[in-house]
Amino acid sequence: MAHDIVIRGGDIVDGTGAEPVPGDVAIDGDLITAVGEVSGKGIREIDAEGHMVSPGFIDLHTHLDAQIGWDPALTPVSWHGVTTALMGNCGVTFAPCKPADRELLAGMMETVEDIPKHAILTGLPWTWEHYGGYLDALDELEPGINVAGMVGHCAVRYYVMGERAVEEQATYAERRQMAEIVGEAIDAGAVGFSTNRYAPHKLPDGRSIPGTFADPEELVEIAEAVAPRNALMQAVGADFEVLKAISDAGRGRILFSYGSGPEKGMGRAAADRLEEICDGRDITAITQVRGSGFMFGLQSTLPFPGETWESIRKLDLAGRLAAINEADTAAKLIEEGKSAKFRFDLNLVFSLGDGATPDYAAPAENNVYAMGKAAGEHFVETFLRISRESAGKGLFNLRMFNQSLTELGDLIQSKHIYPSLGDAGAHVSQIMDAGWCSFVLSYWMREQSLYTLGEGIRRLTSGPARVLNLSDRGTLAVGKRADVNVFDFDRVAECQPELVHDFPGGAPRYIQRSTGYKTTIVNGQVNVVNGEHTGVRAGRVLRHRG
Repeated sequence: MAHDIVIRGGDIVDGTGAEPVPGDVAIDGDLITAVGEVSGKGIREIDAEGHMVSPGFIDLHTHLDAQIGWDPALTPVSWHGVTTALMGNCGVTFAPCKPADRELLAGMMETVEDIPKHAILTGLPWTWEHYGGYLDALDELEPGINVAGMVGHCAVRYYVMGERAVEEQATYAERRQMAEIVGEAIDAGAVGFSTNRYAPHKLPDGRSIPGTFADPEELVEIAEAVAPRNALMQAVGADFEVLKAISDAGRGRILFSYGSGPEKGMGRAAADRLEEICDGRDITAITQVRGSGFMFGLQSTLPFPGETWESIRKLDLAGRLAAINEADTAAKLIEEGKSAKFRFDLNLVFSLGDGATPDYAAPAENNVYAMGKAAGEHFVETFLRISRESAGKGLFNLRMFNQSLTELGDLIQSKHIYPSLGDAGAHVSQIMDAGWCSFVLSYWMREQSLYTLGEGIRRLTSGPARVLNLSDRGTLAVGKRADVNVFDFDRVAECQPELVHDFPGGAPRYIQRSTGYKTTIVNGQVNVVNGEHTGVRAGRVLRHRG
């Protein structure tokens, strides 16, 4: 019997938590039709000898809601083995939306998630008002990978309350209307509802976004509409009491963002707190896989005040390089830098190095302050030296979150938390964490052996699939959808981030490619081969099924 595709001679890591076993995988149409020994030939044969064969990875935290309009390939995540991405996190979505409110929702996404407003307004069709219509529009875009979406609290609240949504509490009737709208969105295909209680997330006018200070009873009422539909509630910035309240209201699935402090013992303490809140509840946490928060360099953001710095900020990379190589200009930059008061702790800033792979795991004592002190330099001199030596490509990472990999390692061993939080599509000129799957494989699994191959792949595949209620994806088994990765476990790595200007209007964003992935298959179609997209767009909008 001939098959459409046979992946031959790999080590199968099936996503269940089982360790690798040698075998083949056959695909016909969009389904896996055989796992083990496949005797029939494939119309297309993929030689997987020396490679792992796993389910496609599932990214639980993206903000690709806008980017999908002009980048159906959904880079960078599709370069890192992701075949399904969850959008609509953190309460900020583009539906429901009255026509008069489009600019407001676009502006909110810009200030909260650093997605340019102009790109949002010009790069999406804006043919919808309700959430189901937004999903219909995504269907027409024919994405390269699968996407699922949640309806956001900010949009729902503004749709119901207008300007009052920002600072006032909802009436009983308004709470009921919000719950009804959320229920209708789920019935139309949203896989859940997201909310945001993180006060620093602001509107363009500086006020916190709608829903930040909403009475928890509002969320409880919405939870009572979400849980009976077997949908998900996602939260950022919510304290444990709020999370417990919305979980206990409907006994539904809850997903939230979490992390660890840097001091010794904080990772284990955070895991213990997580154990307490999750006891008897279907609550799952996710966290960044390494220290993150802000990335800068000569090619991108220049976080230095001063007249001379301001003048070179206006130049392109070639102009900036020429300027810092001019002795008088460099002297002025150093003088201004030495007198500046930085808004961040230099002990938390690290050079990503000049290797093919960024150095995300440099020990705490290798921060740029210590580097400069050892070289007899001020930080600004270190910055300029590395920028010259790297032709402006050198980047610096500020570890605002998960500052200690040791403590983070203690946290992510908990069964209640998954490595994730790449934030793909958001903070596009501030961070680049979309390669998080590759870091899990290369650092946490290969270098640190924190997870076995079987357990690590489970946390990238069937674990997140369960959170999203995707019963047909996440494992390699007969009858499951054919989302598959073939990769060289010994070679998987992230490449250095780089700044490009490929958003609408030439707006900048960081991208990051990968190494080690031989083939990524989406719904039975080959999507990426050796880091290059094939042009096939076989992704689907995965709508909620009760």
